[in-house]
Amino acid sequence: MTPELHQKLTAWRQHLHAHPELSLQEKTTAAFVQDRLAELGIPFEAGVGGHGVVATLTRGPAQGRVGLRADMDALPITEDTGLAYASKTPGVMHACGHDGHTASLLGAAALLAADTDWSGTVDFIFQPAEEGFGGSRAMVAAGLFERFPMQRVFGFHNWPGLAAGTIAVHDGVVMASGGRITITIEGHAGHAGMPHLTRDPVIAAGHLIVALQSITSRNVDPLDTAVLSLCTIEGGTAPNQIAGRVTIRGTLRYHRDTVKRTILDGIERTCAGIATSFGVKITPEIVMGVGVVINTPVEAGLARLAADKVQAEVRRDLAPSMAGEDFAFYLQQRPGAFVWIGNGPLRDGAELHGPRYDFNDAILPVASRWMAEVAKTALASN
Repeated sequence: MTPELHQKLTAWRQHLHAHPELSLQEKTTAAFVQDRLAELGIPFEAGVGGHGVVATLTRGPAQGRVGLRADMDALPITEDTGLAYASKTPGVMHACGHDGHTASLLGAAALLAADTDWSGTVDFIFQPAEEGFGGSRAMVAAGLFERFPMQRVFGFHNWPGLAAGTIAVHDGVVMASGGRITITIEGHAGHAGMPHLTRDPVIAAGHLIVALQSITSRNVDPLDTAVLSLCTIEGGTAPNQIAGRVTIRGTLRYHRDTVKRTILDGIERTCAGIATSFGVKITPEIVMGVGVVINTPVEAGLARLAADKVQAEVRRDLAPSMAGEDFAFYLQQRPGAFVWIGNGPLRDGAELHGPRYDFNDAILPVASRWMAEVAKTALASN
């Protein structure tokens, strides 16, 4: 990793940061990736599962094949960093570091393209639509593992609050599975001064929100991990009218499937009880998302070995996160490992999905070198 390459990766990352695109809309981002791959002389296929791009390098006679993945999409968040390269797209920003992940994978491709000390095939997966829109599933459905028959797959996520450049490798569970919750409460609208003639969904919503919190505190084993967060509530249009309808939205997260069943049963039971108590109709709709991210043992070991080779500090003591990652879908198809690379100190508002977040360009060398090295290490282990 020369200073010149680091400078180039930084410029690429900041360009991507300034031009974010939402999930399923990453056409310009994908074109930028294709242009950089062409500059590096690395062949690729575009349009894999939407705007996905897969580049491939082969060296020597070895038959091993490994995949490296980065995500490309941004979030519907208004940036508040004041940076010279801040988002030029109103209401959209790279608040999760996917710009840095993409630049890091391009860096790994550049390193491996210039390196003759390995044998096998490496596939570089530039994935769209990670932020809840099924990008990994779409790429798999488009024949990712048939068209590019990699035997293992690796990826990383930057991690604010972890020392810059430190690599955390979990044994087993890394990140949570979960689902999106929509609860509709239908009552009977009417004059706020005559509430006895109505069935108030707002009152029912208040009791429901409080009651649902007892699921994680009283139904889930305290030794398990679960989150049930209700994040938005919408209802009513006038201060002197009792609304006819309220909608609550949120998310649930867990690390074990038995916990999922407990939460789902609790939501159904609680909604039915509150509906009876307040004479309203309550309809919960739960759309399950990605699975739990679980590192396989051999590949976690390879990830640590690669971290040692790039002389990064390695952490094995961090608890899993309740955030989700659709890298889980790849790990349901192939063995692999997903690591965290420290982004540096956590600042107020600069956490993941925060309006003042920014990827730390100082970790680009570590991230690119680790990705290149884990591919080489995995191929050598074959």
